[in-house]
Amino acid sequence: MSSSDIFLGEVIGTAVLILLGGGVCAAVTLRRSKAMGAGWVAITFGWGFAVLTAAYISLGLSGAHLNPAVTVGIAVQSGEWAKVPAYFAGQLLGAMIGAALVWVSYYGHFLEHLTHREVVGGPGAQTTAAADRRRSDAPGPVLGVFSTAPEIRNPVQNLATETIATVVLVLAILTQGLTEGLALSGTGVLVTALVVVGIGLSLGGPTGYAINPARDLGPRIVHALLPLPNKGGSDWGYAWVPVAGPLLGGALAGVLYRLAFA
Repeated sequence: MSSSDIFLGEVIGTAVLILLGGGVCAAVTLRRSKAMGAGWVAITFGWGFAVLTAAYISLGLSGAHLNPAVTVGIAVQSGEWAKVPAYFAGQLLGAMIGAALVWVSYYGHFLEHLTHREVVGGPGAQTTAAADRRRSDAPGPVLGVFSTAPEIRNPVQNLATETIATVVLVLAILTQGLTEGLALSGTGVLVTALVVVGIGLSLGGPTGYAINPARDLGPRIVHALLPLPNKGGSDWGYAWVPVAGPLLGGALAGVLYRLAFA
């Protein structure tokens, strides 16, 4: 695969991933969406289907990494680092494009949500904790459409959760090559999508399971840039966790593969 093919494939694939994954978050969150309140199970399956769709689209061009943690895990496992920058650049740009497309698709719903008194003011207003409200970068009422946040803010635990969940994801991807015909048949993409659903159901509760630095950082940048009224802060104080945790998890998965399976 050439660097240009890798970059293009990762841009397209990651954009689709975030469009569909961020889209289900928007559908469940935003007022007057037909799926509002559908809950965590809908979100986890929505992200699984997003991975399935995006990976099949981009597999032929770039190998469908769609995730810097996967790229790092494969590089550690194989020792090949030359194409890593092309993967990273395509993933981050694609994630930003996908987040912008979510905004376009739900434009009217964002405005409805962010101008409604129950959300931004008045009785029953959606608020964060008092300590968070004093922070200029406190999570806003729609940040969860774009990026992740912990339910209990404990950086050590949050980092550990993201690292552990990503080890599961990347190790599941790396070991697919040990099953004859799995990757060649394309079934590996389906297995990966189901693993993402499983991680969301089992390990997603504490942090919202970023397990993908580009998935969190790209949309968070877009949230900071978009002209959304009353959007609140982008929570940059937490933003390092869903970047560092998955990258560490990807590297550990690559090391574990070399120790146990190579």
